[in-house]
Amino acid sequence: MAELSEEDQQILEYLRDSVANGNQYFRAKRIAKGVGLTAKQVGARLPRLADSADDVDIEKWGRAKSTTWRVTPGA
Repeated sequence: MAELSEEDQQILEYLRDSVANGNQYFRAKRIAKGVGLTAKQVGARLPRLADSADDVDIEKWGRAKSTTWRVTPGA
């Protein structure tokens, strides 16, 4: 995995913990609240993290009012 910023690492840690607890679907706003960033900051990072994260699979899942992300444990 490439060098990640502290914010990227916080997002991935939040997602890992949440997936371990059985959660799979997220909106940037929910992640942002959990890590202390804005939804815009999280939303901008998730596509890049989807390409670089090894231990979780991040997939753009749906779009209603905002994008929903499906996160599952990595292979």
